[in-house]
Amino acid sequence: MPAQPLPAPARAVRLAGLLYLVIIVTGLSAELALRGPLLAGGPEQIAAAVSAALPRFRMALLADVVMLGADIALALLFWRLLRGFSEGAALAAMVLRLMQATLIGAALVLLSALPFAFAQGEIALAALLAQLHATGYDVGLILFGANSLIMARLLRMSGGVPKVILGGIALSGLVYMTGGLARLAAPAALEVIQYAYALPMLAESALCLWLLLRGRI
Repeated sequence: MPAQPLPAPARAVRLAGLLYLVIIVTGLSAELALRGPLLAGGPEQIAAAVSAALPRFRMALLADVVMLGADIALALLFWRLLRGFSEGAALAAMVLRLMQATLIGAALVLLSALPFAFAQGEIALAALLAQLHATGYDVGLILFGANSLIMARLLRMSGGVPKVILGGIALSGLVYMTGGLARLAAPAALEVIQYAYALPMLAESALCLWLLLRGRI
Protein backbone atom coordinates (compact mmCIF):
# COMPACT_ATOMS: atom_id res chain seq x y z
CA MET A 1 0.00 0.00 0.00
CA PRO A 2 1.37 3.47 -0.86
CA ALA A 3 2.03 5.73 2.10
CA GLN A 4 -0.70 8.27 2.79
CA PRO A 5 0.36 11.95 2.80
CA LEU A 6 0.73 13.46 6.24
CA PRO A 7 -2.04 15.88 7.31
CA ALA A 8 -1.33 19.46 6.25
CA PRO A 9 -0.10 21.69 9.10
CA ALA A 10 -3.03 23.69 10.49
CA ARG A 11 -0.93 26.86 10.47
CA ALA A 12 -0.23 26.57 6.73
CA VAL A 13 -3.88 25.79 6.01
CA ARG A 14 -5.00 28.85 7.99
CA LEU A 15 -2.49 30.94 6.05
CA ALA A 16 -4.17 29.69 2.87
CA GLY A 17 -7.51 30.78 4.33
CA LEU A 18 -6.10 34.20 5.16
CA LEU A 19 -4.74 34.63 1.63
CA TYR A 20 -8.12 33.56 0.26
CA LEU A 21 -9.79 36.18 2.45
CA VAL A 22 -7.44 38.89 1.12
CA ILE A 23 -8.26 37.82 -2.45
CA ILE A 24 -12.01 37.92 -1.84
CA VAL A 25 -12.03 41.26 -0.01
CA THR A 26 -9.66 43.11 -2.36
CA GLY A 27 -11.11 41.56 -5.52
CA LEU A 28 -14.71 42.37 -4.66
CA SER A 29 -13.79 45.82 -3.37
CA ALA A 30 -11.93 46.67 -6.58
CA GLU A 31 -14.52 45.28 -8.98
CA LEU A 32 -17.83 46.04 -7.27
CA ALA A 33 -17.30 48.90 -4.83
CA LEU A 34 -14.52 51.00 -6.34
CA ARG A 35 -14.21 50.47 -10.08
CA GLY A 36 -17.53 48.97 -11.16
CA PRO A 37 -19.72 52.06 -10.65
CA LEU A 38 -17.17 54.20 -12.52
CA LEU A 39 -17.24 51.97 -15.61
CA ALA A 40 -21.03 51.87 -15.94
CA GLY A 41 -22.70 53.60 -18.86
CA GLY A 42 -21.43 54.85 -22.20
CA PRO A 43 -17.91 56.10 -23.02
CA GLU A 44 -18.73 59.73 -22.20
CA GLN A 45 -20.29 58.78 -18.86
CA ILE A 46 -17.28 56.61 -17.99
CA ALA A 47 -14.91 59.42 -18.93
CA ALA A 48 -16.73 61.86 -16.65
CA ALA A 49 -16.96 59.36 -13.77
CA VAL A 50 -13.29 58.31 -13.90
CA SER A 51 -12.05 61.88 -14.27
CA ALA A 52 -14.16 63.00 -11.29
CA ALA A 53 -13.02 60.10 -9.07
CA LEU A 54 -9.45 59.42 -10.15
CA PRO A 55 -8.15 58.57 -6.63
CA ARG A 56 -10.92 55.98 -6.29
CA PHE A 57 -10.03 54.51 -9.69
CA ARG A 58 -6.36 54.23 -8.73
CA MET A 59 -7.31 52.69 -5.37
CA ALA A 60 -9.11 49.95 -7.32
CA LEU A 61 -5.92 49.31 -9.31
CA LEU A 62 -3.91 49.00 -6.08
CA ALA A 63 -6.52 46.64 -4.60
CA ASP A 64 -6.15 44.46 -7.69
CA VAL A 65 -2.37 44.41 -7.27
CA VAL A 66 -2.78 43.21 -3.67
CA MET A 67 -5.23 40.57 -4.90
CA LEU A 68 -2.75 39.35 -7.51
CA GLY A 69 0.05 39.09 -4.96
CA ALA A 70 -2.16 37.04 -2.64
CA ASP A 71 -3.31 34.89 -5.57
CA ILE A 72 0.26 34.04 -6.54
CA ALA A 73 1.16 33.20 -2.94
CA LEU A 74 -1.96 31.03 -2.60
CA ALA A 75 -1.18 29.16 -5.82
CA LEU A 76 2.25 28.23 -4.46
CA LEU A 77 0.89 27.35 -1.01
CA PHE A 78 -1.88 25.12 -2.36
CA TRP A 79 0.69 23.29 -4.49
CA ARG A 80 2.79 22.69 -1.41
CA LEU A 81 -0.20 21.49 0.64
CA LEU A 82 -1.76 19.23 -2.01
CA ARG A 83 1.10 17.82 -4.09
CA GLY A 84 1.25 14.73 -1.86
CA PHE A 85 -2.19 13.65 -3.11
CA SER A 86 -1.44 14.09 -6.82
CA GLU A 87 1.73 15.79 -7.99
CA GLY A 88 0.41 16.27 -11.52
CA ALA A 89 -2.97 17.66 -10.50
CA ALA A 90 -1.43 20.01 -7.92
CA LEU A 91 1.05 21.29 -10.51
CA ALA A 92 -1.70 21.80 -13.09
CA ALA A 93 -3.82 23.72 -10.56
CA MET A 94 -0.87 25.95 -9.66
CA VAL A 95 0.00 26.67 -13.31
CA LEU A 96 -3.61 27.50 -14.19
CA ARG A 97 -3.92 29.88 -11.22
CA LEU A 98 -0.63 31.58 -12.09
CA MET A 99 -1.69 31.91 -15.75
CA GLN A 100 -4.93 33.53 -14.60
CA ALA A 101 -2.96 35.98 -12.46
CA THR A 102 -0.75 36.79 -15.47
CA LEU A 103 -3.76 37.54 -17.67
CA ILE A 104 -5.44 39.69 -15.02
CA GLY A 105 -2.17 41.57 -14.48
CA ALA A 106 -1.88 42.26 -18.22
CA ALA A 107 -5.51 43.42 -18.30
CA LEU A 108 -4.76 45.70 -15.36
CA VAL A 109 -1.96 47.37 -17.32
CA LEU A 110 -4.44 48.16 -20.09
CA LEU A 111 -6.96 49.56 -17.62
CA SER A 112 -4.34 51.76 -15.94
CA ALA A 113 -4.02 53.70 -19.23
CA LEU A 114 -7.67 54.75 -19.10
CA PRO A 115 -7.10 58.15 -17.39
CA PHE A 116 -4.35 59.04 -19.89
CA ALA A 117 -6.62 58.21 -22.83
CA PHE A 118 -9.39 60.37 -21.36
CA ALA A 119 -6.92 63.22 -20.72
CA GLN A 120 -5.99 63.17 -24.42
CA GLY A 121 -9.63 63.14 -25.46
CA GLU A 122 -9.30 59.61 -26.86
CA ILE A 123 -12.73 58.42 -25.79
CA ALA A 124 -12.89 55.58 -28.33
CA LEU A 125 -9.44 54.33 -27.29
CA ALA A 126 -10.46 54.44 -23.63
CA ALA A 127 -13.58 52.41 -24.39
CA LEU A 128 -11.42 49.86 -26.20
CA LEU A 129 -9.03 49.63 -23.24
CA ALA A 130 -11.94 49.03 -20.85
CA GLN A 131 -13.31 46.33 -23.15
CA LEU A 132 -9.91 44.63 -23.45
CA HIS A 133 -9.58 44.67 -19.66
CA ALA A 134 -12.97 42.99 -19.27
CA THR A 135 -12.10 40.39 -21.91
CA GLY A 136 -8.70 39.67 -20.35
CA TYR A 137 -10.30 39.30 -16.93
CA ASP A 138 -12.91 36.85 -18.20
CA VAL A 139 -10.43 34.80 -20.22
CA GLY A 140 -8.45 34.53 -17.00
CA LEU A 141 -11.60 33.19 -15.34
CA ILE A 142 -11.72 30.36 -17.90
CA LEU A 143 -8.35 29.23 -16.58
CA PHE A 144 -9.49 29.75 -13.00
CA GLY A 145 -12.57 27.66 -13.74
CA ALA A 146 -10.33 24.78 -14.80
CA ASN A 147 -8.28 25.37 -11.66
CA SER A 148 -11.45 25.16 -9.54
CA LEU A 149 -12.40 21.78 -11.03
CA ILE A 150 -8.94 20.38 -10.28
CA MET A 151 -8.95 21.90 -6.79
CA ALA A 152 -12.30 20.25 -6.03
CA ARG A 153 -10.79 16.89 -6.99
CA LEU A 154 -7.62 17.47 -4.96
CA LEU A 155 -9.56 18.57 -1.88
CA ARG A 156 -11.82 15.53 -2.22
CA MET A 157 -8.70 13.35 -2.24
CA SER A 158 -7.36 15.09 0.86
CA GLY A 159 -10.64 14.38 2.67
CA GLY A 160 -10.62 17.35 5.03
CA VAL A 161 -13.20 19.66 3.40
CA PRO A 162 -16.99 19.03 3.51
CA LYS A 163 -18.46 17.63 0.31
CA VAL A 164 -21.01 20.44 0.03
CA ILE A 165 -18.17 22.98 -0.21
CA LEU A 166 -16.35 20.81 -2.75
CA GLY A 167 -19.52 20.58 -4.84
CA GLY A 168 -19.81 24.36 -4.72
CA ILE A 169 -16.20 24.80 -5.84
CA ALA A 170 -16.70 22.38 -8.75
CA LEU A 171 -19.89 24.14 -9.86
CA SER A 172 -18.07 27.47 -9.49
CA GLY A 173 -15.51 26.23 -11.98
CA LEU A 174 -18.27 25.60 -14.51
CA VAL A 175 -19.74 29.06 -13.86
CA TYR A 176 -16.36 30.74 -14.39
CA MET A 177 -15.70 28.82 -17.60
CA THR A 178 -19.20 29.52 -18.93
CA GLY A 179 -18.90 33.23 -18.19
CA GLY A 180 -15.46 33.49 -19.76
CA LEU A 181 -16.49 31.62 -22.90
CA ALA A 182 -19.66 33.72 -23.17
CA ARG A 183 -17.51 36.88 -23.18
CA LEU A 184 -15.82 35.54 -26.32
CA ALA A 185 -18.64 33.72 -28.09
CA ALA A 186 -21.94 35.17 -26.82
CA PRO A 187 -21.47 38.57 -25.13
CA ALA A 188 -25.22 39.19 -25.13
CA ALA A 189 -25.64 36.31 -22.67
CA LEU A 190 -23.36 37.90 -20.07
CA GLU A 191 -26.16 39.92 -18.49
CA VAL A 192 -27.98 36.69 -17.58
CA ILE A 193 -24.84 34.76 -16.60
CA GLN A 194 -23.77 37.49 -14.16
CA TYR A 195 -26.39 36.25 -11.68
CA ALA A 196 -24.71 32.83 -11.57
CA TYR A 197 -21.57 34.40 -10.08
CA ALA A 198 -23.37 34.46 -6.72
CA LEU A 199 -22.59 30.73 -6.49
CA PRO A 200 -18.77 31.10 -6.71
CA MET A 201 -18.93 34.00 -4.26
CA LEU A 202 -20.75 31.79 -1.75
CA ALA A 203 -18.67 28.64 -2.38
CA GLU A 204 -15.30 30.38 -2.23
CA SER A 205 -16.29 32.28 0.90
CA ALA A 206 -17.29 28.98 2.51
CA LEU A 207 -13.95 27.38 1.57
CA CYS A 208 -12.08 30.44 2.83
CA LEU A 209 -13.83 30.29 6.21
CA TRP A 210 -13.31 26.53 6.48
CA LEU A 211 -9.57 26.88 5.90
CA LEU A 212 -9.28 29.87 8.19
CA LEU A 213 -11.37 28.62 11.11
CA ARG A 214 -10.96 24.83 10.97
CA GLY A 215 -7.40 24.66 9.63
CA ARG A 216 -8.10 21.38 7.80
CA ILE A 217 -7.67 20.48 4.17
